[in-house]
Amino acid sequence: MAFDYKKEYKEFYMPKNKPSIVEVPKMNYIAVRGKGNPNDENSEYKDSIGLLYAIVFTIKMSYKGTHKIDGYFEYVVPPLEGFWWQEGNKNGIDYKHKDKFNFISIIRLPDFVTKEDFDWAIGEATNKKKQDFSKVEFLSYNEGICVQCMHIGSYDNEPETINLMHEYMIENGYELDITGSRFHHEIYLSDPRRCDVSKLKTLIRHPIIKSK
Repeated sequence: MAFDYKKEYKEFYMPKNKPSIVEVPKMNYIAVRGKGNPNDENSEYKDSIGLLYAIVFTIKMSYKGTHKIDGYFEYVVPPLEGFWWQEGNKNGIDYKHKDKFNFISIIRLPDFVTKEDFDWAIGEATNKKKQDFSKVEFLSYNEGICVQCMHIGSYDNEPETINLMHEYMIENGYELDITGSRFHHEIYLSDPRRCDVSKLKTLIRHPIIKSK
């Protein structure tokens, strides 16, 4: 049976739909940075997803090719995630001004995948697909202590869940810590192309620190 990160690490992917506090360890990701409204037809965000999955599946299928990843095991590709921010906004993101979004689209890498494996995959995908993958990067990120909650429904209704998260954070002696290196974080557990908008599952996570 393939290893599934969502099932093996439920505290990081499948929490209940009520706020909780979690300490997220350092993880490695495939990442693509960009700007703008993700809903625009030709958005950088939509392009980023195509780039990510091309490299993700090059790595996943590498054991069948000439490049053997040491420690390889069969695994389910982890869900798409995203870090989001707007310049000067320390409270999260303003959903009314999506054109000002900055993002880093990410997909988690298994721990045994090295930077050298990643570099090989970039070269392999570039040669096979005749496409530019220079925007794709290997990102190590230590998220630290966060408040998180499962959001059910439209992305535009996320502020309702975020308000609950912030109330819980304050009640437990924490304050928001969104900075130039700590971001509003979303993990997409439903495919919006195949799921009714009212049933979409999105894990929302915000960085926090102990109140002074």
